[in-house]
Amino acid sequence: MKHFLIVALALFAGLSLHAQQRLTKGIWQAKLHRSDGADIVFNFDLVRESGKPVIYIINAKERMRVDEITTSADSAWIKMPFFDNDFKAAILKDGSLQGIWTRHLPTGDQTIPFTAKPGVKVRFPVRNKPAADVSGRWPTYFYKPGEADSSFAIGEFEQNGNTVYGTFLTSSGDYRYLQGVVDGNQLKLSTFDGSHAYLFTARVEGKTMKEGIFYAGITAKEHWIAKNDPAAKLPDERTLNTMRPGESRLDFVFPDLNGHKVSINDPRFRNKVVIVSIGGSWCPNCMDETAYLSKWYKENKQRGVEVIALAYERTTDFEKSRQSAAKFAERFRVTYPVLITQVTPGDPKKTEKTLPQLTGLKGFPTSIFIDKKGEVREVHTGFSGPGTGEHYEEFKRNFNALIDKLLAE
Repeated sequence: MKHFLIVALALFAGLSLHAQQRLTKGIWQAKLHRSDGADIVFNFDLVRESGKPVIYIINAKERMRVDEITTSADSAWIKMPFFDNDFKAAILKDGSLQGIWTRHLPTGDQTIPFTAKPGVKVRFPVRNKPAADVSGRWPTYFYKPGEADSSFAIGEFEQNGNTVYGTFLTSSGDYRYLQGVVDGNQLKLSTFDGSHAYLFTARVEGKTMKEGIFYAGITAKEHWIAKNDPAAKLPDERTLNTMRPGESRLDFVFPDLNGHKVSINDPRFRNKVVIVSIGGSWCPNCMDETAYLSKWYKENKQRGVEVIALAYERTTDFEKSRQSAAKFAERFRVTYPVLITQVTPGDPKKTEKTLPQLTGLKGFPTSIFIDKKGEVREVHTGFSGPGTGEHYEEFKRNFNALIDKLLAE
């Protein structure tokens, strides 16, 4: 990988230049090349809109629009719309891209070699007919060999021939849109959205998935096993975060994106149903929830409801956090207040510092539903996004039923 990275940087720096190249329209196959040899594969569709290149990253049914693309001579810079990451690549003589993907984190940049080829529509090559059908629900345990801890999820997949779509659901959300294949008895799934850069592999034997490996990002890696069980369930999202005994109201004041202090006790929120949305611009499931809430709020605010977003960003610096949250809010056309907590999601005392009335913040996003009397009625952890299919539809039904109930009181 080190040699690959040096070559990629040299190409981008212009040490091997040739005549100006133009990005090819159509479907591309892209790869992030990990040092352990595992390639995280995804596809994108490159089109031209108003004469400018625009990319749509393809993950199952999702098409993520990427429109901040700059080309110069024989190089390209692609800025992802979320999660502060980008691609820098040389446009080679054959029209392909070779360069690096960089995640810009508070602790420093992380980079991984990246290549992309135009005209390659497949995600994973298939050599064999499927010897297994992975459709259904699969309780799954992710673990690291030699360690006692494990994490639980439920895989839900739909298979059509060799093609598989699906996701893993957890107590705090889901892994969004996964796409892949069953090749013989080998399962391969991947996704890329700028935050999630995932590859899942496993061997399928009947109703069991064995020898599973989960590759995440640049270096992370876990093993996993799964068994088919249609009755598998996750813990009730309403039981993970609760109010402390004797507490029934929230009490907080944080600055908004303009630096103005906003309190849950402000007149704007009195005698209204209020949803407090806890998340951050770094969080893919928060992205899905924000997309839903922003549209929903515009359609329902006249009914006497308000939404407040509390942003837990990756830095305690107000201005850096504000910039990240503001870009995130602008992308989803958020019109409700977005407040900067100046507390990071990894802070072990984040609950005490921001919402001490809660027993804890055990997942992002978390939604708190407050009635017209100002009392907390329910706390929901996680969000089942559009990649979860029927679970997303169920969420919308339950969400609207709860709001209708609180408004009717």
